[in-house]
Amino acid sequence: MKKFIISQKFEILGGLLCIILGMLSGYSVSAGDSLWYTNISKPSFNPPGWIFGPVWSLLYFMMGIALGKIWKSRNKILLSIFTLQMVFNLMWSPLFFFLQRIDWALYDIICLWISLMVLILFIRDKKEIFLLLLPYFLWVTFALILNWNLYILN
Repeated sequence: MKKFIISQKFEILGGLLCIILGMLSGYSVSAGDSLWYTNISKPSFNPPGWIFGPVWSLLYFMMGIALGKIWKSRNKILLSIFTLQMVFNLMWSPLFFFLQRIDWALYDIICLWISLMVLILFIRDKKEIFLLLLPYFLWVTFALILNWNLYILN
């Protein structure tokens, strides 16, 4: 077990880092006015609230493993792109829930989607990292469509 932990230390640290950062960003959801979100118009495909916690927890953990593999590779370009997309990711919840700015959150998630697309294009030949980030990319794509519809409806 000790050998495994040592060989996977970057992935473990990356996973913990992403989960902790995600939790801190998500704190703004509970710090914001939940009545506001309850009362805005939502599209028919809006998922129930309980789904977001488990989905994001899994995605942050998978992102963290991907981060650990990128970190281990010492590729500064990939690390920079990952960091950029992570900044956009962490800004979304405060923009949307705390500031209640659906429009700013939409601009942010567009930047997140673009930076994530660039990251995926750069790592497409690194199959393991690509597969770890693919569910995240698909979820962000869905979230972008959802955010767009929330913007239109409100």
